[in-house]
Amino acid sequence: MANARLRAVFMRGGTSKAVMFRSADLPASRDAWDPIFREVMGSPDPNGRQLDGMGGGISSLSKICVIGPPSRPDADVDYTFAQIGVRDSFVDYGANCGNMSSAVGPFALEEGLVRGPDSGEATVRIHNTNTSKIIVARFPVLGGTLAAGGDIEIDGVAGAAAPIRLEFLEPGGARTGRLLPTGSATDELEVEGLGRVQASCVDAANPCVFVAAEAVGKTGDELPDALDGDAAFLQRMEAIRRAASVKMGIAGDLETAGKMTGIPKVAMVTGPRAGRTLSGRELTADDADIWVRMISVGQPHRATPITGAICLAVATRIPGSIPARLCRAKGPIRIAHPSGVTLVDAGVSGSDGGLKADYGAVYRTARRLFEGNVVYRMPD
Repeated sequence: MANARLRAVFMRGGTSKAVMFRSADLPASRDAWDPIFREVMGSPDPNGRQLDGMGGGISSLSKICVIGPPSRPDADVDYTFAQIGVRDSFVDYGANCGNMSSAVGPFALEEGLVRGPDSGEATVRIHNTNTSKIIVARFPVLGGTLAAGGDIEIDGVAGAAAPIRLEFLEPGGARTGRLLPTGSATDELEVEGLGRVQASCVDAANPCVFVAAEAVGKTGDELPDALDGDAAFLQRMEAIRRAASVKMGIAGDLETAGKMTGIPKVAMVTGPRAGRTLSGRELTADDADIWVRMISVGQPHRATPITGAICLAVATRIPGSIPARLCRAKGPIRIAHPSGVTLVDAGVSGSDGGLKADYGAVYRTARRLFEGNVVYRMPD
């Protein structure tokens, strides 16, 4: 084995972290990317820690972003996201990461891929190649880079930083081409070991399947460690995810769905209630409009993926869906998750079979953590 080096930047975006590459620095053949990305992250690792790489042992810390020139005229840059397995060897390009989307605009500006003001507000139109959707990032700039300070705090990240507004334009049908891939706001899924389970299958920003917490024997305020220690619960959620994948037309059968671990995301939701966050903060029933516990790549998420939050926000606007039935909000939606509360907004227009997701918007923060070269091993 020989060592090789690639120019890279390590960034936090929202409640995730990723190694950021310029597409020009990677091999021209996409087939050569996967082994590089696995080596960089330290995957697969049967110990689940990724100590021999840049990964952090959980899905939100095992990510790669590739940014380069735009392939369509309405964008400033192309952005490709790769979710890297922790214990296994999969590299999944099937979905986007909304949290890391917040780092793409500042990265593109600071790497000279786009032009922006020396001070003021920068606007970067990002073409996410995973979903073929446009994301508009707006953020404050000082000295030609993302402003170092700000007053926005996001749950799950210590301290305050500059706000980055992400506008997901027309997010419906990101993977399947339809906001409601099954044609219904709520379906009855035939789930192995559970029988019939009501679920809402929605494709906005990323495809997700939502079930009521009570339908899977939970209250909806459980913390990740408790869920991670409940093997039967995780098996139930995975069975629901696979059944929904087939119902949505993402996978042709349950076996194939089992290999596509990144999509759809699966989540349980419940209405406003009191509960505790990972930091010990007590939330009351007045602090949020809907509660969610999302499973990402088989693991209980410690916050909520931003694309999952966008999808949930859109789902609350769809008459007849489970989230719409449980959510209290009429305006912007406060989503309670294990790390706190995320404020999201969404717009849906039309009716019945003509429903359209107009937008989803959220504020995040990001920070450049280090830059240089990442070292990985290449076969002799």
